[in-house]
Amino acid sequence: MRTLHLGLRVTDLDRSLAFYTAIGYEVVGTVPETPIGRLTMLKLPGDEFVSLELVHDGGPVERGTDVSHLVVQVESMADALAAHRIEPIAAVQEHDQGMKTTFLADPDGRRIELVQWPAHHADGMTAADFPDKESEK
Repeated sequence: MRTLHLGLRVTDLDRSLAFYTAIGYEVVGTVPETPIGRLTMLKLPGDEFVSLELVHDGGPVERGTDVSHLVVQVESMADALAAHRIEPIAAVQEHDQGMKTTFLADPDGRRIELVQWPAHHADGMTAADFPDKESEK
C-alpha cells in the first residue's frame, strides 16, 4: 500500500489553479462530473504520479472539511519563494541540522508548508528523523 494523493476542496477552481501552478504544480487531467464535484489532478514536476487533487463543487468550503496543511519539499527555500513570487505567512524557520520551513496560504486559507531538507537528507521523512521513537514505548 501507499498514499496516492491528497484531495482538497476548493471554493474557486480558477483562483486555486492559479495559486497551485504558481508554486510549481502541473495539471495532469480533470474529471468534470463526479458525485463530489469536478476533480483536477496535479503533480509536481519531479513526481511521477498525481499527488494533489482539487475538488470543486461550487459550494463553500466549511472549515473542518478540508485539510490541516499540505507539505511540499523544495530544493532551496530562497529560490522557491523568489521564483514563484509568493509571500510566506510565517517567517522562514531554520531547524536542527539545517532544515528550513515556512508556510504559505492558498486562496481558501489552507496552510502549505514548504520544507528544505538539509544536505544529504533523504527525500522524505524516515525513522531516522525520530531518534526518540524507542523511548516512547
